[in-house]
Amino acid sequence: EETANFEFPLITKAGVRLDVLLNATTRRDEQGNVIGVVGIGQDITGRLAQEREYTRLIDTANAPIFGVDTNGRVNVWNQCAMRLVGYSSEEVMGHSLVQEFITEDYKAAVQTVLDQALQGAETENFEFPLVTKAGAHIQVLLNATTRRDEQGNIIGVVGIGQDITARLAQEREYSKLIDSANAPIFGVDTQGRVNVWNQCAMQLVGYSSEEVMSKNLVKEFITDEYKTAVQAVLDMALHGEETANFEFPLITKAGVRLDVLLNATTRRDEQGNVIGVVGIGQDITGRIAQEREYTRLIDT
Repeated sequence: EETANFEFPLITKAGVRLDVLLNATTRRDEQGNVIGVVGIGQDITGRLAQEREYTRLIDTANAPIFGVDTNGRVNVWNQCAMRLVGYSSEEVMGHSLVQEFITEDYKAAVQTVLDQALQGAETENFEFPLVTKAGAHIQVLLNATTRRDEQGNIIGVVGIGQDITARLAQEREYSKLIDSANAPIFGVDTQGRVNVWNQCAMQLVGYSSEEVMSKNLVKEFITDEYKTAVQAVLDMALHGEETANFEFPLITKAGVRLDVLLNATTRRDEQGNVIGVVGIGQDITGRIAQEREYTRLIDT
């Protein structure tokens, strides 16, 4: 009865401890009689030291990190995950991550992410909710990475998370403030498609958010003679060069011309990458009309 991959320590003549991985094979003579054992060993001292260091780094990382095996059972659960979710490693180790710790409405989605990683297809920036031991809901941003052994065989998944609960709350508050602001505010993504359209913009121009969302701002809502100028302002903001007090006309849904004073601000994500432009406008139609009247009166 032969043995493969048996780990045991050896002490060298100099008193140094080595970790050895052993394959023990039966040795036979020409008649098939057992005459001994041949052991083929591998010094895994360095590898085990690396694994211990890897485990220590994971356990003390300032991000929640978990791992599951090929059956989805938890086999890594660091201190940050414990603090965030409230379950100790003893409470989660060996348990199914999806079946026991993921909310019902996200079980299928999280299982898909794990299954893909177990096939070598890794996932970045996947958002899902977790319910803590105390019953609180937290939002997590997850990177799921395939875990492999030294031979390249897939042995599980490591997930590195980020608690984005506070960030999402701030974004919701930001959206609420924008939507209820008493100035027309719009936003476009890097392709110039509308992704912010507040109530004041809707009241001023007459188009609902449903009518403008994902449509190209310049091509569909700016007058022909100002398309080039407005596109240039957006392009500059997308390169980090913001514009203040840019005047241009807008035609409302009812066909009325408005004069708008615009501040175009670059919009960035948490890593500082440009993700679009936010424009804060001011309706100066009345002011321009007064200035024209004032000029006319002076002139005459």
